[in-house]
Amino acid sequence: MWGAGERRVGCKGGSVGREEEAEQSRRALPPLGFPPAVRRHLMDPDTFTFNFNNDLSVRGRHQTYLCYEVERLDNGTWVPMDERRGFLHNKAKNVLRGDYGCHAELCFLGEVPSWQLDPAQTYRVTWFISWSPCLRRGCAEQVRAFLQENTHVRLHIFAARIYDFDFLYQEALRTLRDAGAQVSIMTYEEFKHCWDTFVDHQGRPFQRWDGLDEHSQDLSGRLRAILQNQGN
Repeated sequence: MWGAGERRVGCKGGSVGREEEAEQSRRALPPLGFPPAVRRHLMDPDTFTFNFNNDLSVRGRHQTYLCYEVERLDNGTWVPMDERRGFLHNKAKNVLRGDYGCHAELCFLGEVPSWQLDPAQTYRVTWFISWSPCLRRGCAEQVRAFLQENTHVRLHIFAARIYDFDFLYQEALRTLRDAGAQVSIMTYEEFKHCWDTFVDHQGRPFQRWDGLDEHSQDLSGRLRAILQNQGN
């Protein structure tokens, strides 16, 4: 596992062209530090509904929210680690202050070393993420590096929406799949689980929004095509 003084991944900022950006994503990134994750105890219900709604026609969702939970394998049974459950979102950039922010995936990786997971144990990490990961700032590459260096950790990613507007996002999904991560689309069951687990719902049950199931089916088909390298 990664500890103090070991290689850690970081956030890389700057404005580059698409070809240069793709090349940068394939190169080892410098060992920069992580900024603090932006997180709260429970999510506001409206924040969850707006950011996790899987209707791609909804505009204005510029943040990525990532809910996570960790389980430990104990005698063949996955045991939840309640103290390793929460949510966070990306840290926005402010170029005027020289702050290029941090994507949610990298903010999560920045928290893991402090957990001091036992390398002799097997852990399963589940992400429920509002936008699928990308190659920009090396997100997918650094998640792959994390999995390669932490073979005792398994990762399952459930995405509410696929961000596949160019080849970098499609390649990121294949990169994660090839690294051993399971990548899936959120369905009603995952949305309900997130509502029950990560949202300050104050006893209100999760309510489907219009088109939830249809959007999930469409996105699942799109994901299958991308993973089969038919996304272009």
